[in-house]
Amino acid sequence: MNRDLAGALILFGYYLTVCVLIPTPLRYWTKIPSELVRKFQHIGYSMSVFLLLNLFSTWYYAIGASFVLVLVGYPVLWFFEKTRWYARAFADRESAGGEFRRSLLTVQATFAILIALLWGVLGSRWAPVIGVAVTGWGFGDAAAALVGKAWGRRNVLLRWVDRAKTYEGSAAMVAVGAAAFFLTLWFYVGLPWYQSLVIALVVAPLCAVVELMTRRGLDTITVPLVAALSIVPLIRIFARFGW
Repeated sequence: MNRDLAGALILFGYYLTVCVLIPTPLRYWTKIPSELVRKFQHIGYSMSVFLLLNLFSTWYYAIGASFVLVLVGYPVLWFFEKTRWYARAFADRESAGGEFRRSLLTVQATFAILIALLWGVLGSRWAPVIGVAVTGWGFGDAAAALVGKAWGRRNVLLRWVDRAKTYEGSAAMVAVGAAAFFLTLWFYVGLPWYQSLVIALVVAPLCAVVELMTRRGLDTITVPLVAALSIVPLIRIFARFGW
């Protein structure tokens, strides 16, 4: 119990640091574009999954910590949205606020679903795959947004794709996502490098397609889920054939 309480305190401290103490000075005292600050926070959100995976003794305590974080953070964000300070401290794209509250909900909901499925149902052996899936999404999605907005020239003109998506952004997501999948599978999960590479090269393009098909910011949920549910059977295939 003491370990889990300590984990909860560290989790809260992490979010306070990543969401407020670092980005606020960046927006106040530097000329760093707001989009870069947003993506720094985005990656910070994604990396918090490793705290849930490593600081808590059981999967349901990890989910409980996510729930408490939302329970506390959501009303605090709602309160600060009414202040002048909020617009200067947070790179919220909506004038009335609300983007960060929704992000908090969707990110923690995604973590809870992945933890319940892979750690709770499949067992602790598969918990590291959660970190792999979230890392690939976090870095890949950030790269897609930054590259797409800075250098995107060719929109993906397909009926089922959001017109804001570009080929350049999707290519960046595949490249950066594949690198993130490969490194976490190799160093964090402990797979051989060739297995990690094959899985990364299969899963990264799949996630990019899912990201193209997903609207209204729900790729926060769909991409990590598809990544995790693709990685697990691929690892099992390698194990089955002794590769």
